[in-house]
Amino acid sequence: MPKLPGLIKGLGVTMGTMGRTVKDGANTVQYPHEKEAPPVRARGVIALHEENCTACMLCSRSCPDWCIYIEGHKQLAPARRAGGKPRQVNHLDRFDIDYALCMYCGICVEVCPFDALFWSPEYEYSEPRIADLLHDKDKLGEWMETVPEAPSLEAGAGK
Repeated sequence: MPKLPGLIKGLGVTMGTMGRTVKDGANTVQYPHEKEAPPVRARGVIALHEENCTACMLCSRSCPDWCIYIEGHKQLAPARRAGGKPRQVNHLDRFDIDYALCMYCGICVEVCPFDALFWSPEYEYSEPRIADLLHDKDKLGEWMETVPEAPSLEAGAGK
């Protein structure tokens, strides 16, 4: 009989919660009809700033899921100084992220040395076909419009 007091205590907590729910109503957002604003630093979808990407492949190599596909080629660029030698630069041909495989860890955003990848708080990008979750560089570029400005640093953070 030592379990009976614990059972009564547990039922009391359950009945109290049920009474508050019946009296005040449920604290549930009815999602398709009502939408909550995501938190400030929410991880929704990854956006690509294509002009900053140098096809260095750091994001692809550091991705634990191998869901980032990059292809590029080298191009000759004009010399930086007069009389200088033309230099080779990487040009991005393909940048795809397969969101069916992505686990949203953010390693790719963190390792990018050129600020080409950003978190967007958008979370409504479901597709009826799983194959449509492969977003190409054009689709990833469209997500850049939803990336919020970086929040200012807290007092004393720059020291």
